[in-house]
Amino acid sequence: MPKDKFFKVIANKEHPGERLVPTHCSYCGMQCGMNLRVDTGSNTIIGVEPRYDWPVTLGKMCPKGVTAYQQTNHDDRLMKPLIRDDRLLRGTKEGFREATWEEAYDLIVQRFQELQQGYGPDALSVFSGVSMTNEKCYLTGKFARVGLRTRYIDYNGRFCMSSAAAGFLRTFGIDRGSTLPWTDLHETDCLFIAGSNTAECHPTSMFRIWEVQNRGGYLIVVDPRETPIARRADVHLDLRPGTDLALANCMLHLLIKGGYADGQFVADHTSGYAELEELVKSFTPEYTSEITGVAPEKLIRAAEIYGKAPNAVVMFARGIEQQHKGSDNVSAYTNMCLVTGKIGRPKSGVATFTGQGNGQGGREHGQKADALPGYRKITNPKHVEEVSKVWGIEPEEMPQPGVSAYEMFGLMKEKTIRGLYLLCSNPAVSAPNLNEVRSALMSLDFMVCSDIFLSESAEYADVVLPSTTWSEDEGTVTNLEGRIIKINKAQEPIGQSKPDWLMQIELAERLGRGQYFRHLQSARAINDEFRLASKGGYADYYGATWEKIDIQQGVFWPCKDEADEGTPHMFLDKQFYHPDKKAKLCALPYRPPAEEPCEEFPLRLTTGRVVYHYLSGNQTRRIPFLHAMCPEPFVEVHPDTAQLYQIEHEETVKLVTRRGEAHFKVKMTEAIRPDTIFVPYHFGHDESVNLLTIAALDPMSRMPEFKVCAVQIYKMKQQTQSEAVTQ
Repeated sequence: MPKDKFFKVIANKEHPGERLVPTHCSYCGMQCGMNLRVDTGSNTIIGVEPRYDWPVTLGKMCPKGVTAYQQTNHDDRLMKPLIRDDRLLRGTKEGFREATWEEAYDLIVQRFQELQQGYGPDALSVFSGVSMTNEKCYLTGKFARVGLRTRYIDYNGRFCMSSAAAGFLRTFGIDRGSTLPWTDLHETDCLFIAGSNTAECHPTSMFRIWEVQNRGGYLIVVDPRETPIARRADVHLDLRPGTDLALANCMLHLLIKGGYADGQFVADHTSGYAELEELVKSFTPEYTSEITGVAPEKLIRAAEIYGKAPNAVVMFARGIEQQHKGSDNVSAYTNMCLVTGKIGRPKSGVATFTGQGNGQGGREHGQKADALPGYRKITNPKHVEEVSKVWGIEPEEMPQPGVSAYEMFGLMKEKTIRGLYLLCSNPAVSAPNLNEVRSALMSLDFMVCSDIFLSESAEYADVVLPSTTWSEDEGTVTNLEGRIIKINKAQEPIGQSKPDWLMQIELAERLGRGQYFRHLQSARAINDEFRLASKGGYADYYGATWEKIDIQQGVFWPCKDEADEGTPHMFLDKQFYHPDKKAKLCALPYRPPAEEPCEEFPLRLTTGRVVYHYLSGNQTRRIPFLHAMCPEPFVEVHPDTAQLYQIEHEETVKLVTRRGEAHFKVKMTEAIRPDTIFVPYHFGHDESVNLLTIAALDPMSRMPEFKVCAVQIYKMKQQTQSEAVTQ
């Protein structure tokens, strides 16, 4: 088989004068296969076609994927570096002027050096993202620790996948978002999906999910809203936001009581069963119903279906993870697989719906505050020694661990952090408790932002650098299965935009650290080094060469050497990654949300996505079709709640929490609990729901509790608390 069989650039027979460049979508962790249509005369991207040869999605694409190519040559693209001369205009689009790269670099180097000379290396910080290739993610971690020599680096995956990572590490000793390939899903007998609006957030998974039911299998969905997938579920567990841990413990109670536990598997391959069994005894369906609001008969039916299924997969997403006990939720739901022995074999296991395109790979190779490439720990001297050798530094030169993403903003306000290099992220929209975050950005002495558009966060910067889109560069990403795949370059960068890895190499040279970076003059060269840096780590990519990725249509990590074909199914040998080779069953007491409803704030607010937008909306809100389909945010309100508050469909109301207020149009729907309201989070400035959300952090993952806080609704004419309608 030719090594370029799957990624060969070919002529478009249906459209003479075009070539097709096989690649993957720029958005979510599905990383759907696509062919970018490139006009051979102008060498520009003009369209897209699905890839029917891609085994994960088989030609399926969602509205975002179909229009993703439109961002590359969009009129809003940043074409040249921008410098702000008037700092009084920070936080706005005004006050920028175009500059040369030399002028921008000179200013950045001058200000970075001044801050570090005056306040030490840790005066600078790096806040990055995981919509970048593995090569960019790897180099960003190296640039922070070797180029800038700062301890303060973290990434927006802290707002996305960190609870899944922490939960898996505690339970399995390793963090891979799926223990089985996606191509197994439609062949299982039961899907238990918690906290995922799959039909809107990962729609190209749905054909496999429907096939489970078509074959006579079952679908169980846990969600406060009756989402499209919940409407088709055999059992919809419509819980109150923030009560997943009680529900998961109830499932364990019922599985054990019903005789569905696999005693031999538990004895041979797990630890902690006795403590778990004792803890869940009190989580009867009746007691759990009082906490969650789910009818006892639904809980009993769900446990029976899952328990009887020969094969089953437990799946989840941000709904259970973006809580101040998100890591506990992950471990608790994962307990279901372990107690029943439904893991470590095809068609059974646990899987997460990864939110960002490289949410898996981006957290494995050095962007986390406490992590080094290969998922090594920066607190482990042996791990530090191994990575330092690859980087060409002494182990004692490696900075100490920093803090999590949200905690960095507190250090900015305290002036511990005085400078920020922000790339591939938009925390002025995506972070919780935005009034505090925006205040922190305003307090910085100096800020640099790299982006493809002038995002809401870039408005706070002193220098904005124009970066390339995914289709103007190449590299690898790791999809939601743990499959390493290849992104291919379809056109040359427009204007003066540059890939982020090149910016970092050029800045390192000017900062006097070029000797550690100047050998990395291509994405391929960076790939070679980061694979070497991952060698021997838990997330071992060393054997996943670009050639092997092409031949195999992706490589599942761990892949340790040239002969290794990768690991599509985890734990087939029933060996886990703890020292005793056993998985840990975690006995996890229930904790309520950080904010429970009260007389002043009687409702629960939860947030999430819609099918037409992605993350902060910095990309998708600019695409005409996507914007037309969802031009503004809204608040979903149950008709009974609307009647109580005397509000109408499409009326604008004010939502107030202890952190802020925002205005939204009402979307009346019976597809939500009467005690809960929902707002999508893709919108900026005064339309951002994160003005309202709480920054209560998970003690393990440091994930903020985006998914639940206490809120009040006001009609616009009502301005004081005494005028509020209360329940």
